[in-house]
Amino acid sequence: MKPWPTRALALLGLPALPLAFVALPLYVIWPHYFATQFGVSIGLIGALLLIARLLDALLDPLLGLGVDRLLQAGGVTLLRRSWLVAVTLATGFLLLFFPHWLTGTNVTLDVLLGVVLAALLTSYVCYSFLNIALQAWGAQLGGDAASRSRLVGWREGLGLCGVVLASLVPGLWGMEALVSGFVCLLALSMWAWWFAPRPEPIITASPVKQSLTGSLRQPWANAGFRRLLLVFMLNGIASAIPATLMLFFVEDRLQLPQSLHSQFLGAYFFAAALSMPLWLQCIARVGLRVTWLTGMGMTVAVFIWALGLGAGDELAYTLVCLLSGLALGADLIVPGALLNGLLQSPQHDQTHSGAYLGWWQVATKLNLALAAGISLPLLQWLGYSSGSRDAPALLALSWAYALVPCLLKLLAAWVLFISTRHIQPME
Repeated sequence: MKPWPTRALALLGLPALPLAFVALPLYVIWPHYFATQFGVSIGLIGALLLIARLLDALLDPLLGLGVDRLLQAGGVTLLRRSWLVAVTLATGFLLLFFPHWLTGTNVTLDVLLGVVLAALLTSYVCYSFLNIALQAWGAQLGGDAASRSRLVGWREGLGLCGVVLASLVPGLWGMEALVSGFVCLLALSMWAWWFAPRPEPIITASPVKQSLTGSLRQPWANAGFRRLLLVFMLNGIASAIPATLMLFFVEDRLQLPQSLHSQFLGAYFFAAALSMPLWLQCIARVGLRVTWLTGMGMTVAVFIWALGLGAGDELAYTLVCLLSGLALGADLIVPGALLNGLLQSPQHDQTHSGAYLGWWQVATKLNLALAAGISLPLLQWLGYSSGSRDAPALLALSWAYALVPCLLKLLAAWVLFISTRHIQPME
């Protein structure tokens, strides 16, 4: 097939931009805003986030099965359902920041927390549905490794733009601008999706229907998916650990002011967005697997260097953020392109693509949870606590921030390297 034109790629990737507002920026922006505006303790806010995220993660495989059913009914059916989900998402997002629009100003804490928990769960579930639907739509379009990589690259690149935009808007123009901008961008992206290329209808080879349990277990019978998911999780945890520990590393190990956080984050995400075309060229030359191994090796080299950083190394750490951001581009493009290749293989039953993507999204969310669950207890066991300045504690922080991710990256690279028989055909 011919490569998708730029206009088609932009239409297919645009929904990822507003959806990014509901991912990392919501974790960063909303807790502080809700605590300061409504006087709610951070402990309660953390509990709300945990409950909503756990319930959301449990529903992801079922959402994937729902997307499968809608895709079998046709692209128009999925688009219409996605429009309804988008309207619900906009409502939930609005109530997260302005719950008094529903409850009024004179309301008990229990009612306020109930409304916010419902809004959180609604936002997360709707986000998950739309994200799975968008990925399943792209997976059904087909194409070779280069075409799949360009599609994933556009989607992830626009998602990065959404992360940056959602991080900047509140500080510049306030929460009203954040919410109204999100609603407008979501409406625009859903309109764009309607005019994007549509996949061919899925024609099932057999009228036999599997049970719900059988459909959920279907992806785990695929050895290629199991291997790819293992690499994805090892690599994802390795990337999430530095993100979890970044503020501790900057303030205690580097002893730099909080005002520099935005500089480091901006350098990281800007470099990741800038690297997309470079990694696409690399994929066209050497293939998906070698490109991913190259990105992993680059990250390991950068974080080995980060092990030697100390107090006042602002310029050096900015360079670490730039180089690790460049390496991130490979992590954003290659796994999704490999997964799409798996879903297009002749051995794969395309009626279960949503189930695969549902489990993939569970793994994505587990990466963040496991990163915190591994790194924070490890740091405490090694004697570090926030604000520590003694040498052994700071050495432990450097090990957890840079050395543990290197070991996990190397393990992921080894699994990817030895999995030629299972993963090479996905290219």
